[in-house]
Amino acid sequence: MPGIDAGIALPSRKAEFRKSAAARRKAAHSLEAESEAVAKLERLILSLPAKSPVSGYLPIRSEISPVAAMESLYCIGRRICVPVVAGPDSPLQFREWTPVAELEGEAFGTKVPVSGDWLVPGILIVPLLAFDRRGIRLGYGGGHYDRTLQELRTMQPTIAIGLAFAGQECRRVPAESHDQILDAVVTEREVLVCSAVLQNLVEA
Repeated sequence: MPGIDAGIALPSRKAEFRKSAAARRKAAHSLEAESEAVAKLERLILSLPAKSPVSGYLPIRSEISPVAAMESLYCIGRRICVPVVAGPDSPLQFREWTPVAELEGEAFGTKVPVSGDWLVPGILIVPLLAFDRRGIRLGYGGGHYDRTLQELRTMQPTIAIGLAFAGQECRRVPAESHDQILDAVVTEREVLVCSAVLQNLVEA
């Protein structure tokens, strides 16, 4: 299996693991692979019920950019939002985004719309450093997406889709009890379905 072999890495080793994963993501980055992954992502979202807003993100570092898919979905009438970090230990909030939205920087290194409605997404496109075939995701260590998904999933059906390069796959990401499982991971090579919930939606 491609990618990092995490073996039986303990949570205390996550910082070291993140450095290695970040280097692998940077090495895997290519515009061709990004375009292929984003096209697969868009097709997957279009195959799902179009009822709730979609959360994308504005990329930082070597993250795959989902903006092309966000623009396409916006153009067919979907409401799009992006995450806003409310605080270091808080769930994310989501502000409506459009292709012409005025943006400003925030303390956590991302850009967010200056104005717009606050939305509750039913589908989240999630960036990551590494993933495995169970749908376990390695993020940046803040726990924002885990807290957010846990909260949203108690409120309504919520689909989380990781967006990554195939080279970010690892054998086993070290997981903790609070880690939220991704329903799918989309790469330039495949759409990896990780939950029965998403499998049922795709097959419906």
